Amino acid sequence: MQRYFIDLAYDGTAYHGWQVQPNGVSVQECLEKALSTLLRREVGVVGAGRTDAGVHASLMVAHFDADGPLDEVFMTDKLNRLLPPDISVYRLRAVKPEAHARFDATSRMYKYYVTTAKYPFDRQYRCRLFQRPDFDRMNEAARTLFDYTDFTSFSKLHTDVKTNNCRIMEAAWTQVDDVTWVFTIRADRFLRNMVRAVVGTLLEVGRGKMDVDGFRRVIEQKDRCRAGTSVPGNALFLVDVTYPDSLFI
Repeated sequence: MQRYFIDLAYDGTAYHGWQVQPNGVSVQECLEKALSTLLRREVGVVGAGRTDAGVHASLMVAHFDADGPLDEVFMTDKLNRLLPPDISVYRLRAVKPEAHARFDATSRMYKYYVTTAKYPFDRQYRCRLFQRPDFDRMNEAARTLFDYTDFTSFSKLHTDVKTNNCRIMEAAWTQVDDVTWVFTIRADRFLRNMVRAVVGTLLEVGRGKMDVDGFRRVIEQKDRCRAGTSVPGNALFLVDVTYPDSLFI
């Protein structure tokens, strides 16, 4: 057996998230069907994470096992021919047999885009704000994330994870143009719905409904009901997943 990492991207608009769902089409399902067709047997894939319904990825990583070595360029081309237009494979990379797309990832990065303008071509990929919040105050609140590891307040309730601890390495708002800002956050792992809940709570700070100390208290109370409403998933992108070089052959 030879294990491979697949680097891929997808527009999540039409999907019920990454993970296979009983009541809707998922990205994982589409990828498994394409691989199974090419390799002429049932093939399962394991992703680096589980993006929610409507969330996009400019880089997702998944692994699968082949019976032996594959022509990586040929397989990439054939997969792209079989996959729908909103899913694209960048490349296949041979890895060590024990390499795991989820558990071996050392960091993941997400970006969330907001805009204050109504622009038809951005409506699927931006969250529209009807007034400009105070981004300086939001960045001040975002910096407090580095002081904590338990983010229960930003996690979806009743998940099956064993711990709500995460190590956040980067969290900041930056301006893209006159009407667009992006929140970039990088951590060793993320909880279900975490980024959308963090952004929603930061917007409460930016609108003056909560101060920075209040944002701290939200984290410290470890209560999802204390945090802000989750923002829509259509403006969220998984943009990077990193691994140790030692995994690759």
